[in-house]
Amino acid sequence: MAEIRLLEPEDIGSVARLFQTIFRTPALAPPPALNAYLRRLYLEMPGCDREIRPLVHVDDAGAITGFVGVNVLPMRYGDRTLRAAVCGSLMVKDREADPMAGARLLKAFLAGPQDISFSETASEVSTRMWVGLRGVVLPSYSLDWLRIVRPASFLTDLVGERLKAFRLAAPLARSFDRLFRGRLVPGGLRWSGVPSVWPVQGGLSVSTIDKTQFAGLVEPLTRHHALRPDWAKGQLEAVLADAENKPAHGDPVFCQVTAPSGAPVGAFLYHLKPNGIARVLEILARPGRAGAVIDCLTGDAASRGAVALRGRTRPALLEAMLGRRIAFTHLASTVVHSRDAALVRACRDGEVFFNGISGEHWSRLIGGSFD
Repeated sequence: MAEIRLLEPEDIGSVARLFQTIFRTPALAPPPALNAYLRRLYLEMPGCDREIRPLVHVDDAGAITGFVGVNVLPMRYGDRTLRAAVCGSLMVKDREADPMAGARLLKAFLAGPQDISFSETASEVSTRMWVGLRGVVLPSYSLDWLRIVRPASFLTDLVGERLKAFRLAAPLARSFDRLFRGRLVPGGLRWSGVPSVWPVQGGLSVSTIDKTQFAGLVEPLTRHHALRPDWAKGQLEAVLADAENKPAHGDPVFCQVTAPSGAPVGAFLYHLKPNGIARVLEILARPGRAGAVIDCLTGDAASRGAVALRGRTRPALLEAMLGRRIAFTHLASTVVHSRDAALVRACRDGEVFFNGISGEHWSRLIGGSFD
């Protein structure tokens, strides 16, 4: 009889094969590095909890045919210490043969002992399942944003992903962008691009830092959120180590934004390939300073050759982005589930620090390499 149970160490090989079949190259065996990473991510990361683990769906023959990835995120809400569970990859080998397997996995996950459950990568199908199980969609956390810097190079990069020959136009595109950006009003706002002169306002300064320094800024720049991570020992450092290693997205850039007094008012983390799109993983800002930090991020990425920036919203960021010639689209939903109405209300009110380093996109399963 089919069953759903907690992931065990001996299941990792089967889960890796399932991941390889659904998300990578089905004809090839999963590389050893993928097996090792799945074991570390789901069973050995700091903060792992024996009671809150990934779940596997086992068919009548004893084979693993489904999986839902789960990471534990300790959180704080006022004086309360909570256990949050972040739902990652939801995989089913043969949905036609058992169309309800995914729903059973999700239902079993949401019935776990955690105080609150999240996902920031819920597809339309997954979102319907969450809502059907009394989950709630968080619209202001569910948008991807895009800021174009170099329009011709952005188009070349975008089309070149599908038509490799189109990349031959890159030198011409760069020449056009130099002329185009040079004619824009310094610091001016245009949907089509960012001027070559982009002054930093308010005497703020941007400096490159390392991931250890970035980790030290996370708590002071997120403590104003009513519901926020309360990282286990070594957990934030492990998250940032994984977040740093995303070769598919480019080299990591950690920066802090400081006031004239030297006090930090914000920080950001993005990845960038030469003449590519900057993939923004995290933006941190003190209350009321998000707009200034976003401007600093835009200028920094532009100075390093980014053709555009893209990332994920949060309520304060979304509000600050309005009027800054940033476009939005919906690719996946951020969803929450809890039996505690106060926690759900805090999320709906935009009081939770979630997405980015507190969500799923820090994982090497997104942008990492295992070959």
